[in-house]
Amino acid sequence: MTEFNPVYVRVPATTANLGPGFDCLGLALDIWNEVRFTPVDKGYTVEIEGEGTGKLAADRSNLIFQAAEKLFELEGVAFPQGLSLRCQNAIPISSGLGSSASAIVAGLLGAKRMLNSAISKSDLLALAADFEGHADNAAACLLGGLVVTLRTESSWIAEKVPMQFLHAVIVLPNISLSTHQARAALPASISHACAVANISRTALLVNALRDGRRDLFRTAMQDCLHQPYRLNLMPGAAEALQAAYDAGAFGAALSGAGPSLIAFADEYLDEIGQAMQSAYSTQGIDSRIFSSYSTNLGAA
Repeated sequence: MTEFNPVYVRVPATTANLGPGFDCLGLALDIWNEVRFTPVDKGYTVEIEGEGTGKLAADRSNLIFQAAEKLFELEGVAFPQGLSLRCQNAIPISSGLGSSASAIVAGLLGAKRMLNSAISKSDLLALAADFEGHADNAAACLLGGLVVTLRTESSWIAEKVPMQFLHAVIVLPNISLSTHQARAALPASISHACAVANISRTALLVNALRDGRRDLFRTAMQDCLHQPYRLNLMPGAAEALQAAYDAGAFGAALSGAGPSLIAFADEYLDEIGQAMQSAYSTQGIDSRIFSSYSTNLGAA
């Protein structure tokens, strides 16, 4: 039987889309989950501290185990008969901050280290994207920073774009919204005008992020492809986005499929978070505020 050593990985939260960059833009955030993999004689256990305690699967059905098993299968090595996970989680689950992608990347990276595998990051990304069906969160989690992704007929492409450091305020309302619900709300087709609007704004946003052009963010982060439909599922969300701008943010958007909203600012961070929270309060919805930063560091 193959002997495996304990390994440790840490993975960042991510925000995807950033407004117009639907399923292609991802940004890593300085919020981290830490996972220690410890081989044991028999059985599979998960100990969770922090976000997701009592909610995430604590057995072999946990997404981290599933991702790790996928790489073992690919490498043709039998999965350990016993493995224990200890998770210190700071990324809230079902939030639009890439918690699923972080679990998948953690499982793949943990398995890579246990196996001493030579698998490339691009192949790890392909495996992660196969789990989720898109690569925006997984790519940013794996590589760090701002990442543009696309799928060709045969592979995934992920390009990291140098960018200026950003402060972020994230408000997570107590609203249940699954990725399936958020995708089901989208129209089956869009107009040419909407397509052109999003293409042009995505290009402008990448430029604004690269050069730190605060004056371009508000225009560049507008979207007609997914946000209007998803915001309708979340009472107070549209008002919270407007409140962020009114309080001093230079950019704001739905984070991923939601329900989190993310706002970028250089000052008035507390005021922005409180203004967004107040918009939800008027709808009788509680929310949590997270203050973070963009990070150029990826999973390690």
